[in-house]
Amino acid sequence: MSATVFSIANQKGGVGKTTTAINLSYALADKGVRTVLVDLDPQANATSGLGLEKQEGGSLYGPLCGEGNALEKVQPVGSSDCLFIIPSEVDMAAIEIELVQRENYLLQLREVIAPLRESGDYDAVILDCPPALGMLSMNSLAAADYLLIALQCEYLAMEGLGQILKVVEKLRDAGVNNGLELGGILMTMFDQRTNLGQQVVGEVRNHFGDLVFRTMIPRSVRLSEAPSFGQSIFEYDATSRGAHAYRYFADEVIDRFNLG
Repeated sequence: MSATVFSIANQKGGVGKTTTAINLSYALADKGVRTVLVDLDPQANATSGLGLEKQEGGSLYGPLCGEGNALEKVQPVGSSDCLFIIPSEVDMAAIEIELVQRENYLLQLREVIAPLRESGDYDAVILDCPPALGMLSMNSLAAADYLLIALQCEYLAMEGLGQILKVVEKLRDAGVNNGLELGGILMTMFDQRTNLGQQVVGEVRNHFGDLVFRTMIPRSVRLSEAPSFGQSIFEYDATSRGAHAYRYFADEVIDRFNLG
């Protein structure tokens, strides 16, 4: 059975996208879902956030340039039997330029990760994109089954939501990825003490209904601190509100997409 591919994308930075990629991957693996996190961001925050060093030649840069394959780049994370990563490194910054020069440039990532999807060794592949709708993010959307959007609970973030949904529509209309679906919207950095947060959540739920996950990720110092120690929130503070929220979110993802 082939793996389900998720792209976690948002052209706006600082919305909890990589935090979500790290902690969703960890929580899924903890629940027995064999998960590969693919770090596509040249800043490699997902890589360092799981305690791995950037290593020359460790990223998908080579396979995207026709050298080697994605399966060779998969590394286990810690002692988990179910969590794996393809790390990023600074070379990935150059791939944006390389991809533009290739024929079918939007489909390069889809072809490269096909062995991951079809190997039968994994249940979920999670693509963590750079905070911009550049060539890597577009390739990610072209390769994914579902787009998961991390949306910060503020009004400016809602403008970005409209932009990325237009991109999804264009990719579908152009026949680049007819099967791409909006898998769901995760509300992040939610502060229940403010009226603004409640209003934004209310508007998004009114417009998107059940596509908005029930789980809301709280604004949390512990969530912000964990990556600087190279740890998921579950390793850093397993009893925190952030850890509980990402466990619930993983349960929702497993149920919604029949993972595991």
